[in-house]
Amino acid sequence: MQYREVEPTAEYVARFETGADWREEIEGLAREEGVDAGWFSALGAVRDAEVWFYDQEETEYRSVTFDEPLEVAACVGNVSLLEGDVFAHTHAVMSRPSGQALAGHLDSATVWTGECHLRAFADPLEREHDPVTDLDLWL
Repeated sequence: MQYREVEPTAEYVARFETGADWREEIEGLAREEGVDAGWFSALGAVRDAEVWFYDQEETEYRSVTFDEPLEVAACVGNVSLLEGDVFAHTHAVMSRPSGQALAGHLDSATVWTGECHLRAFADPLEREHDPVTDLDLWL
């Protein structure tokens, strides 16, 4: 395990713009406020979503697209730097009107409504390629 202590420096709450991309709204907030590291939680609703699942055998993401309105029951993740740019690593649990849950790595989604809490950390988190998992992980 690799770990380090983080020092919170600021906290933000944001309301996402209808029609915007969910993950890009988080990354935009981080860029605007100069946040290179942080943790967020969010909730709301989306008009559609692209969810990824990482295939550990093939070491690649598999994409599933949902072209339907979904409730974002829970969304959590972190902000870090990937190749020098802000990246929001975003996981979400979404539901259909039936209550059926869908979950995974949220790559993109069109916001219907969304609210987010972002806690910024003092020191940046940077991602680098990890040859064991073939993923970009924190240093």
